[in-house]
Amino acid sequence: MTPRLHVVIVVLGSGGDVFPMIAFGRAMTARGHRVLLVSSPYFAPNARAAGLAFEACVSEEDERRGVENPNLWKVGRGFRVLFDGLLDAVPATYRIIATHYVPGRTVVVANAAAMAARIARETLGGPLVTVHLQPILLRSRNHQPGLMVSPRWQPIVRAMRTLLLPLIDRWVFDPIIAPRLNQFRATLQLPPVRRVFADWIHSPDLVLGLFPDWFARPETDWPAHMHLVGFPAGDPADAPDTLRDDAGLDAFLDAGPPPIVFTLGTAMAFARRFFEASVEACRLSGRRGLLFTQFPEQLPPLPDTVRHCRFAPFPRVLPRTAGLVHHGGIGTMAAAFAAGIPQIAVPFNFDQPDNAARLLALGAGAIIRPAAYVADTVARTLNEVLTSPSVQATCLSIAERIRAADPMRSACDLVEAAANLAIGQGVTQLL
Repeated sequence: MTPRLHVVIVVLGSGGDVFPMIAFGRAMTARGHRVLLVSSPYFAPNARAAGLAFEACVSEEDERRGVENPNLWKVGRGFRVLFDGLLDAVPATYRIIATHYVPGRTVVVANAAAMAARIARETLGGPLVTVHLQPILLRSRNHQPGLMVSPRWQPIVRAMRTLLLPLIDRWVFDPIIAPRLNQFRATLQLPPVRRVFADWIHSPDLVLGLFPDWFARPETDWPAHMHLVGFPAGDPADAPDTLRDDAGLDAFLDAGPPPIVFTLGTAMAFARRFFEASVEACRLSGRRGLLFTQFPEQLPPLPDTVRHCRFAPFPRVLPRTAGLVHHGGIGTMAAAFAAGIPQIAVPFNFDQPDNAARLLALGAGAIIRPAAYVADTVARTLNEVLTSPSVQATCLSIAERIRAADPMRSACDLVEAAANLAIGQGVTQLL
């Protein structure tokens, strides 16, 4: 029997990061556990609708400031903007975890961005489960993110990354992250850490990958206690139900051929050029379009064949569409996989280029680099992927794989086992 746990889920990021964790929280709640989600205040209504308690670890003002920083999406500058925001959240997040921690009952489940959860594991001693939604966060000497190479070139990749990874940590990541992180650790009498994104971000208790092995083959130098459970099945309950409130969107989907969906995710505030090219590509290809953005000021004037929506649950929308053009975010990509539709990835930064490379290797879509995203290229690429029998067959096969899996059940089983093992060991040490 599994005792009732106090599950504290900590996740920082956009909708693609948070909604799968809400789905996990709902699954743990169904098993009788008490679940608290710690995240951005934007996701509070979704968490509560799923039956979870909620506390915000960042302010709306701080989050808006980060999202509206144009450097966020620039290669080289984006990491500093991102990490500054993540480090700002560490003290408040740590206090929330410490406040809700119950010895012998609490398990913390967090993504790697929530560095306070890893610190709490050191000070409080309770079990921690690190969740990775993107394979790029699982470093390997055998894989260069953004490239899929043949076995012939593997020795070169391995030699290059063996040499470069320590240098990248020393001269890029640690100078950005370690000073502020270690400053906070010192207030808790903890020793400083280095090579933060090498090994420290992974919990010693359990590491979960919310993606399948057919998307990212497990590497021999991944953590030994790493388990892949697959892409979490999307559920409309995890997202604002704008279809119910917006009859116009429902009518638009039914009024003609399935449209193409265009989006750069919930956090992109600088996408006017993308949407202008997308609208023109719809005109050139004679296809209908559906534009998703929470920043409508980015949009050009729209014809009757193209519609804007701030947000809608992808599990309800995507099965009624012909294809998806997006930024390469893992949550958006997984939703398109589940819907069985072709994709075009337009990767900007962070994990997006690596996700896009894996999409291309699977044969489920195409890539257009942001600088090359112009209307005629988009129209031509759409025609290629939407009329390709091999792409269509691959997409349908992937959707079948996702429907046959039960990743939330596997994730819950693994978290319960890890929590019970850690809690049992703690009791033994007390005795």
